[in-house]
Amino acid sequence: MEPVGFASHDHAACITTSLEAAAVHCRAAGLQLTPVRRRVLEILLQRHRALGAYDLLDVLRDEGLGSQPPVVYRALDFLVGRGFVHRIERLNAFVACAHPGDTHVPAFLICRSCASVAELQSEPAKGALGRTARAAGFQIERTVVEAEGLCPKCQPEVQT
Repeated sequence: MEPVGFASHDHAACITTSLEAAAVHCRAAGLQLTPVRRRVLEILLQRHRALGAYDLLDVLRDEGLGSQPPVVYRALDFLVGRGFVHRIERLNAFVACAHPGDTHVPAFLICRSCASVAELQSEPAKGALGRTARAAGFQIERTVVEAEGLCPKCQPEVQT
């Protein structure tokens, strides 16, 4: 599967589909997708890159949706808890889930130049890490896979 984030795609449809998936999930679970929660998710979907909480707060403040850090942190806690947003540990930032509604273990490719993030699905417990952990008698419960490098747009052209 090609990483979502670097590939060319219908960005408007991507945003609409993800927002609708979040709305349907929340309705079915009896949860509220408040205007602030929805807007935080929408901002992350629009940018297709990792953003810190204070970057998000700046946008919310400019739009009159909140000016205090707890506003954005509560929205992020809700969205991360429902799998609509992932936390990028390496950057202490957040990115919208590229596969909302799917049960998956994400892995992230982070461009060190433009800060774009691509999400792909990973199964580290079934690969070499899983085999090594099992051999050591260890049971993996959670993994965080983040790779840093250059996205296709930021790589220097190869000289021939």
